[in-house]
Amino acid sequence: MSHNTFGHLFRVTTWGESHGPAIGCVVDGCPPRLALTEADIQPFLDRRRPGQSKFVTQRQEADAVRILSGTFEGVTTGTPIALHIENTDQRSKDYGEIKDRFRPGHADLTYELKYGVRDYRGGGRSSARETAMRVAAGAIARRVLEGVTIRGALVNMGGDTIDRSRFDWAQVDQNPFFCPDPEAAARWEATLTAARKSGSSLGAVVEVVAEGVPPGLGAPIYGKLDAELASALMSINAVKGVEIGDGFAAAALSGEGNADEMRMGPDGQVLFGSNHAGGILGGISTGQPIVARFVVKPTSSILTPRQSVDRFGAEVEVLTKGRHDPCVGIRAVPVGEAMLALVLADALLRHRAQNPDAPERARLPRN
Repeated sequence: MSHNTFGHLFRVTTWGESHGPAIGCVVDGCPPRLALTEADIQPFLDRRRPGQSKFVTQRQEADAVRILSGTFEGVTTGTPIALHIENTDQRSKDYGEIKDRFRPGHADLTYELKYGVRDYRGGGRSSARETAMRVAAGAIARRVLEGVTIRGALVNMGGDTIDRSRFDWAQVDQNPFFCPDPEAAARWEATLTAARKSGSSLGAVVEVVAEGVPPGLGAPIYGKLDAELASALMSINAVKGVEIGDGFAAAALSGEGNADEMRMGPDGQVLFGSNHAGGILGGISTGQPIVARFVVKPTSSILTPRQSVDRFGAEVEVLTKGRHDPCVGIRAVPVGEAMLALVLADALLRHRAQNPDAPERARLPRN
């Protein structure tokens, strides 16, 4: 299978399956002399780790990362960094009944049609288990992005949206949903409990924000920063839509309402009155916060019987046993953060290579 690598200068290749012995990745292009140990990566994996509440899959994985290469005495060497995580709690027998059946909403059918073979145990390569390595690689990308803060939050679950007036980043790690609105989190607990008990699932919207991003990242036409970010977020399992800044809501604005007005600040710094563009204009970062949201569909592995077909052309009913996230959007929050970090790290290195004397803030020369 090809297409397991993404990035240009900062490149990441992931490998492994949900029920294989291990998963891993190789990060190539990381600059040398950056402080890096397993302790710098593990906290991000712990935020994504399964089994931490009744609202996520009960698969118990420590997700303990090992650095196999690319560092020496606690710093990066500039050579490929290999990361490794063992799978320790597979239950392949849970999937025996669907080995010849295609789960509606899953990649089972398309994998079979494309390759003529598929690993039915937990979805194999199409499983969200692979995203653990994205989070690990994203932790390394954050070391490249000195001065940049990247945060994510769940802003909608099952159609229930947070109240923006109560948005508080401090609340994100205070509940099992990465929710910045405590009142919405309380509602979601009841809603998701009901969905889980009924054997169903819910979709969600995740918002990721990067602050402290320098201007100039990205390129016109085919290297647009928003296009690369949209591609990276769309590559996350179960994601069906991405928007940057106001996104689809911009269609309801006038030209005056959508325009982010600019004024001059001290020292030639450009100040913006709003951020409808989400920190990107013409495919290039403005220096404002980069804001993106992505839609995660309801988990396809559900206990409610659904009509389908099997490998032999027979019509069947499918229900999926095993341990699954009733809302896969919850654990997609740290994954979205990681993908944003990876895109920005790659864009920053490319920008420095092409334009090493570019300003780090949105400043203009004084007359």
